[in-house]
Amino acid sequence: MAFTAAVLMVGGWSLAQAETLPLPEGVIGLSTPEGAALLFGAEASADYLPLSIHFTTQVNPAYCGPASIAMVLNALDVPRPASDMTLGLGMFDQENIFTPEAEAVKPAAAILSPPYGMTLDELGGVFASHGLKASVVHASDSDLETFRRTAIAELADSDHFILVNYLRKAIGQEAGGHISPLAAYDADTDRFLILDVTRYKYPPIWVEAAALFEAMNTEDADNDNKTRGYLSVSR
Repeated sequence: MAFTAAVLMVGGWSLAQAETLPLPEGVIGLSTPEGAALLFGAEASADYLPLSIHFTTQVNPAYCGPASIAMVLNALDVPRPASDMTLGLGMFDQENIFTPEAEAVKPAAAILSPPYGMTLDELGGVFASHGLKASVVHASDSDLETFRRTAIAELADSDHFILVNYLRKAIGQEAGGHISPLAAYDADTDRFLILDVTRYKYPPIWVEAAALFEAMNTEDADNDNKTRGYLSVSR
């Protein structure tokens, strides 16, 4: 597929900007020549454009879940919430995703209190509260091949999205659990592109499928020691 240089802008932020933290071995930054070449040649990348148009940075260290949710709701063109200023024509953000139905799943205030953040199941519950189909899969209930096949199918369809909940340190990053959407897959290198919502910390990166699955197949003490995993979302 063909991309212009403008495509390599994410949410108004140039991918050529300096990274705050160095990337560990084994991952490839999208801003590098190698990373850009992987995107140009990716076999499954239908989700990249709709996500990149709505790319957002999490507003605080606990809000990777809300940032990812807002991106996907906008990418799916879910009807916008009404407001006095926009009459419903605005965009989802990390505040207005918390409708009364979403608050019943995970209150915004609870995300900012210990143990902080959202679990994979809570993530799926908030998407469902917006009327979307949300399929949560814990890594312990799956395997690498199933994950790869599912993710490729979702990434090849701009009406379906896939998010991952993984342990950063398992891929050499700092440090705890994290949530972000996937945007593309390159078959030649068997790598997925993670559109990391902590862009002040790490850029979008290409990660080998096996390494990403291992990072998802880690226990989350905040989710009854269930493993982390992935989530498929569609209208």
